[in-house]
Amino acid sequence: MVNERRPNNMVRITTPELAEAFIEKQVEAAREQIGDKRVLLALSGGVDSSVVAALLIRAVGQQLVCVHVNHGLLRKGEPEQVIEVFRNRMNANLVYVDATDRFLDKLAGITDPEEKRKIIGGEFIEVFAEEARKLDGIEFLAQGTIWPDILESEGGIKAHHNAGGLPDYMDFELVEPVRILFKDEVRVVGKALGLPDGMVYRQPFPGPGLGVRCPGAITRDRLEAVRESDAILREEFAKNGLEGRVWQYFTVVPDFKSTGIKDGKRSFEWPVIIRAVNTKDAMTATVEDVPFSLMQHLADRITHEVKGVNRVLYDFTPKPTATIEFE
Repeated sequence: MVNERRPNNMVRITTPELAEAFIEKQVEAAREQIGDKRVLLALSGGVDSSVVAALLIRAVGQQLVCVHVNHGLLRKGEPEQVIEVFRNRMNANLVYVDATDRFLDKLAGITDPEEKRKIIGGEFIEVFAEEARKLDGIEFLAQGTIWPDILESEGGIKAHHNAGGLPDYMDFELVEPVRILFKDEVRVVGKALGLPDGMVYRQPFPGPGLGVRCPGAITRDRLEAVRESDAILREEFAKNGLEGRVWQYFTVVPDFKSTGIKDGKRSFEWPVIIRAVNTKDAMTATVEDVPFSLMQHLADRITHEVKGVNRVLYDFTPKPTATIEFE
């Protein structure tokens, strides 16, 4: 399963029947691979890891241990939401780890995007190893790797924290049940597994979290500006009927400042860049035509409610030439 490749002639999963056939095959493969051992899953609450969790719960039940790591790079209210949905509603075997200081201390002063991704990915592995040592019978690490992750890593476009395998000293074997699927197929499978629409159609969120939306060296104050502006954007898109229509939308706070005016005085603060794109498979993307009146309202709210911000910009660049994320 670890090195499984997507067959060139594989039929795109677009129907519940095709999804059920895929689930049946992967459940059988997971049971054969895992046996009577236990498997550890990095449960972010995003689409990919949630679908993997549901699939593995169907396959091995309580042998799955879900670990939600708060690395300090999550969106506003996200850790609380993960606990509510998985522990309280789905009765998952969930371990919550607050590793905020640990991650942010390691990322301090690091400006290179690839180095940041590798630090975050490496630290995730270390956290899971520590959690595994507290548990008996953990021999597997489940991941929500999907096919675009593999293709981008192989093409040298960007490193993916869950597409590089494990270091030699780790004794975990990977379990990647949705590895050969595109994002739209993962959603169809999630629906077939009975996950709620709010989870299945939730916009994707990168493994390194807000770390890739805080370009340059991550600082806590700029990270907070990303988190708060992102919360405003998500709130306004939901109010204006864009929540289910736009595939992915988020804010970025770059590491430079510009001169502005606040309360009649000079300000020297960051800009917030808004990105909103549509895609089916994450390999290409088009830019959403956000109504001008909404953009004006977003600019007003963000500049008045988010500390340290005096400008709002909109990214009009499709993929290619841009990637969806900034880093």
